[in-house]
Parts: sequence; structure tokens; C-alpha cells
Amino acid sequence: MTAAASGAPSVDDRPERNDSSERDDGPEQTVRICTVINDAEHTEDVPVRMHVADFLRQRLGLTGTHVGCEQGVCGMCTVIVDGEAVKGCLMLACQLDGRSVRTVEGLAHDDQLDDLQNAFSTHHALQCGFCTPGFLMTATALSYQGGCPDRHAITEEISGVLCRCTGYAPIVAAIEDYFANRKDGPSE
Repeated sequence: MTAAASGAPSVDDRPERNDSSERDDGPEQTVRICTVINDAEHTEDVPVRMHVADFLRQRLGLTGTHVGCEQGVCGMCTVIVDGEAVKGCLMLACQLDGRSVRTVEGLAHDDQLDDLQNAFSTHHALQCGFCTPGFLMTATALSYQGGCPDRHAITEEISGVLCRCTGYAPIVAAIEDYFANRKDGPSE
């Protein structure tokens, strides 16, 4: 049975579909935010639907925050907001207003790696390096909680960051070493 015989419109009779929306919603809505990122204050107008990871990378040039899955699964975009590890692909930039953010670029001081970064280097806790900022920021947020977490707690905490290269053993060893040897208080 043909399309004409069944009463259904043929391919040529259907209206042309234009996937590039013809609607004009006007200019994209923006909101002004004032946030502190790596100890520097930033005031920016950001689109209301822009994610933190895109804001950091595209607006501020902080490309150490990597974008992987864009669904909060891989953890590559982990940053610290007000002392808590958050996935930058799941949080909107407009939510940063009045908040403090630390990215992987904010760990080193005066071109010197911090203690956690040095532990990663010592334990060869990276291969391709794509996941490394996520692990560093997750472990840094864990350090803000105080104390010295055991292997199980470290493994549980970093489970939200995926690595396809290292097998996690050197990452866990580096974080254990960092906590065992760190001075009082979190590394800032």
C-alpha cells in the first residue's frame, strides 16, 4: 500500500522541517554575578543557562576544569564552591553569585605545586592527566573536612571521578601520602 493510498502524506507533501529554530526569542537572558575565584573577585554578566564549567573555561580562561560527560558522571569538572566539591557541569554559573570558588589553577602558589600536587607527582598518579584536576579538587575538598581519612574513606570520596588510565592505585596512594604528611589544616 502506498502512502497516497493509505491517506498518509507522502514525503514530498510533508511541511519542510527546519531544525534551526525559526523563533526569535530575542537576546539571551543574562544575570550579573559577583564571585571570588581563586582569591580574585570577578563580576560578570552570564547567560542564565551557562554552566560553571563553561563559565570558568570560556569566560575566565581557566581550562584546568575539564568537561567530560556533561552529565555529572565522570567528575572531570569538579571544582570547590564554598569548601564543597561540586560538578561544574551540573551547577549554573548564576549560582556562583556571592560564593567562593577554587579551581585546580588555584592550588599552586608562586609557580610552586602544593603538597597534594607534589604527592601526585611523587606517586605518578596520572597518565593522560584528563581526570587529574577532578581528583585534585575532590581530595582538596576532603582536606577541608579535617582529620586523616583512611583508604576506604578516600576511595569512597574519589569514586565520583572516573579514570581510564591509572587503575586508581597510585591516585589513592598519593592522597593517602598527602594526608599522612600534611601540616595542620587544609592546603590553601
